[in-house]
Amino acid sequence: MSDPWMSGNDTLARLADVIAHRRASGQPETSYVARLFSKGNDAILKKVGEEATEVVMAAKDGAPGPIVAEVADLWFHTMLVLAAFDLRPADVLAELERREGLSGLEEFAARKAQQREGDEG
Repeated sequence: MSDPWMSGNDTLARLADVIAHRRASGQPETSYVARLFSKGNDAILKKVGEEATEVVMAAKDGAPGPIVAEVADLWFHTMLVLAAFDLRPADVLAELERREGLSGLEEFAARKAQQREGDEG
């Protein structure tokens, strides 16, 4: 039996490759990805905000199908943000793995402490 997380990681990596290719060589007239990148980061970030709102609205309705579809749209657009900053899904997965085993409250407190240290330095 295959590990769904591993196939998910592969799916994200393949999608990141497609995004990188379309960013580099896609035509805005024929590629949604190329069109968004041609409009700049603000256009991509606006789409992330719109998709996040749509996730919230779908979740409030509570129907699984729309929730999954909207989260997929949000993930896709956040992958465009990653690509815009030369990051990959593996970077996010590594951060999630780093946090594994930490309680959310502990992780939040550690980030706040690190931020305070940076503000003082």
